[in-house]
Amino acid sequence: MEQVLLVMSNLPDVASAHMLARRLVEQKLVACVNCLPYVHSVYRWQGALEEADEVTVLMKTTQARYAEVEQTIRAAHPYQLPEIVAIPIAAGLPAYLQWVIDETGQYGHA
Repeated sequence: MEQVLLVMSNLPDVASAHMLARRLVEQKLVACVNCLPYVHSVYRWQGALEEADEVTVLMKTTQARYAEVEQTIRAAHPYQLPEIVAIPIAAGLPAYLQWVIDETGQYGHA
């Protein structure tokens, strides 16, 4: 079975998260996006301690589509250095994982 990934990023607001989610699903780069609004992030950026309320997006895709997913996120993301991390799915409901593969395949279902 093809490797399924969970890709995570954070965006500054709900509108930008929803826009990115729709773009990725419409282009069949991801099967599903969960937008988890209002996480509070604490981080260091350019030497200063920063805090921000953000929207976390969890995207399900395949290793084969990852480069296109990353490119699309980078093009649409308002941050200079967006968080984009991919985590391999080690196990899961086989039918769900197959659905992700089918939806992100070149000839995925409409």
